[in-house]
Amino acid sequence: MQKRVRKVLIVCSPYEAFMLEEDGRVEERVYNEYASLHLSSPPQFSYAHSAQEAFGILNREDISLVIEMLSMAGNEPFHLAKQIKALHPSVPIVVLTRFNRDVSLKLQNEDLSAIDYVFCWLGNHELLVAIIKLVEDALNVRHDVLKVGVQALILIEDSIRYTSVYLPALYKTVLEQSREIMQEGLNEHQKLMRMRGRPKVLLANNYHAAMQLYNQYKENILGIISDVSYKKNAKPTRHNRQGRHSTVQKSKKRRSVPSVYFSVV
Repeated sequence: MQKRVRKVLIVCSPYEAFMLEEDGRVEERVYNEYASLHLSSPPQFSYAHSAQEAFGILNREDISLVIEMLSMAGNEPFHLAKQIKALHPSVPIVVLTRFNRDVSLKLQNEDLSAIDYVFCWLGNHELLVAIIKLVEDALNVRHDVLKVGVQALILIEDSIRYTSVYLPALYKTVLEQSREIMQEGLNEHQKLMRMRGRPKVLLANNYHAAMQLYNQYKENILGIISDVSYKKNAKPTRHNRQGRHSTVQKSKKRRSVPSVYFSVV
């Protein structure tokens, strides 16, 4: 893994900063999660409460990841994301939001082209670790999978709420399984290298994104975890059943790829 998330900038209101740290400082909570999963080099966190503060920090520091809270007034988070991408195109941007119907409708009507991922904040600091690992996997997947031969898992889910629940659980399972495999006969350096060579997790929220990931990395796909229904394209649609179809289509091309379907009743 060549690229790591070293510094994270959280752009939010003072109230949201208070809510994020209600159960303890974010940096400490993430450090504890890293320690429990035997991960090294947890990132540092900075806060900005306005666009001006955010750009000041971005200009002074080498920020690896920007996390915006959607509760910022009006369309400011989306406008700010576009401004950041224009000046810092290589910096991933993640939006965290509370879950409710109004937020879902707002997201459907906004231009999310400058935003890499959207997640629902449920008060679980494991989600922050999962976001960091997801971003690192996306930054390193081309090199690690195509050149080194690291395997990858594809998670297909279009619900922001459920992705925010599944992703931390998936990463915890992958990391714990990797730790179990490397228990015997390895020194500390070898263990660190083995942990960094764990399977990558790739997230797709629609049919075309899933197919693109599969076609690009199909020789190293370890498995596919798919909702039984999700959007066929980036536009919000209802009642289409693409999950089973797309995974079956992939399996026909390479029958050895295990596939798991899940559904919320």
